[in-house]
Amino acid sequence: MKKILGIVLGCLLFSGVAWAHDGEYQGVHFVKPQDGAVVSSDVDVVMAVRGMGIHKAGDLVQGTGHFHIIVDGGFVPEGEVVAKDITHIHFGKGQVEATLKLPKGKHRLTLQLADGHHVSYGKAWSQTIQITVQ
Repeated sequence: MKKILGIVLGCLLFSGVAWAHDGEYQGVHFVKPQDGAVVSSDVDVVMAVRGMGIHKAGDLVQGTGHFHIIVDGGFVPEGEVVAKDITHIHFGKGQVEATLKLPKGKHRLTLQLADGHHVSYGKAWSQTIQITVQ
């Protein structure tokens, strides 16, 4: 039984899904927009996290972080600092809502949680969706 449980847990961790000790899902997700959405160039974004708290950048507080959105890129590996450039948008004040201005076309948005020093919590604390801007 332990071997089967270990295999199942390993598969869940490999897939980027995190689970709390009580069986509840942990991680980040886009509340808005949803994967596959067709949106205007002003993209309203709502971000959420379960299993950690949100806290502003600059302070290292155990069990907390803040959001980043990577436009047309993927997750930042655990332990690496999230870049700060035009495609890596930081929400260091602890924001959970924003409006992004994106050009027309298909875009990949990756939501990434990182600690108070912008160090990524990795794939398990990220979500990538596809949207189309009209």
